[in-house]
Amino acid sequence: MSTLPPQAYAAALAGLERMTISRLRVLLSHCSPEEAFAIAGGHAAPFGLIAHLFDIDGLARAWAASAADRSPEKVWEQCVASGISVVVRGGDGYPAILANDPSPPPVLFVRGNLGALTGRRAGIVGTRNATGSGRETSTMLGRDLAAEGVHVVSGLARGIDGCAHRGALSVPDGAGPIAVVATGLDVIYPPEHASLWHGVAERGAVVSEAPPGASPEAYRFPLRNRILAALSEVLVVVESRERGGSLITVEEARVRDILVMAVPGALRNRAAEGTNNLVRDGCPIVTDRRDVLMALGLDTSRAGGVAYDPRPRPSAADRELLELCAEARTLDQLVLLSGKTLVDCAMAMARLEASGWVYQVNGWFERGQAHHA
Repeated sequence: MSTLPPQAYAAALAGLERMTISRLRVLLSHCSPEEAFAIAGGHAAPFGLIAHLFDIDGLARAWAASAADRSPEKVWEQCVASGISVVVRGGDGYPAILANDPSPPPVLFVRGNLGALTGRRAGIVGTRNATGSGRETSTMLGRDLAAEGVHVVSGLARGIDGCAHRGALSVPDGAGPIAVVATGLDVIYPPEHASLWHGVAERGAVVSEAPPGASPEAYRFPLRNRILAALSEVLVVVESRERGGSLITVEEARVRDILVMAVPGALRNRAAEGTNNLVRDGCPIVTDRRDVLMALGLDTSRAGGVAYDPRPRPSAADRELLELCAEARTLDQLVLLSGKTLVDCAMAMARLEASGWVYQVNGWFERGQAHHA
């Protein structure tokens, strides 16, 4: 019988070749991490919706080869050596605020103390190529909010993100910052932020869904942004170009009904084109910490350690199809069982999947399970 904790198997699964967030979510929603690793490694038979993952060309071979090279023992040694803890959705320590997110990370890797997530939280994001004024504003907001007991959530990137966290750390007894990064927690990126990473981990928490060893690949950053948004009660954009990456975080915040605020910039400042557009479109303006504190006082639904479900409630018609997905169904089966048209069923399932109510694998739909603290 294995002496490894379930988190070791979850951590190993997260790093398998061709593993995606949706595939990992399906595996861990249907069985324990140890059982899921056995299935992925080819040592146990897949079942239910998991079986349809193995219809994907070459996936079974890729997972089996990767599992043979990436043993849970080896991965767990990496985690322990690097001071990385692992939390699994539905298990102890998993952040309540993420449990029912439309796109919850199945596994989170953490350095530091996730207890900071039970406090008040404000996200601060912006461009990597920040102006001197933007850096000064971000540092000021990070410092002043931390001094008021607000945990600053950001991405530890160059520019605005790093300045927000430096500002928060400059307050000796301030609220610990929370960083969400796109690499394994043993791969510091950017490398010049090594001391900043250690400071955030010591005072607050550094979080990632990327397993140990994961490099800063481009596709990981937009995925990271959804977690950053989800952990924020309000999101403040300090500087952003017209099509800056911060606007991805803005869209993720809006999907979750999280208030987006913006710091206006000079009209000819290209680094502020995105934020000025946000202001033009009706985003509340931030001039100092008081604006953010006022916004935090308006809504406490995302505060504290109680599981909060941000998913929009399905309509009565969509709920009927959702109930039919208690077991895996194809679109054709849903049409036959519900009596609805193919178009109506397809549109309903697209809505339910986008809002996190169902999972879909190779055309098979199944209802996701809500998680509670």
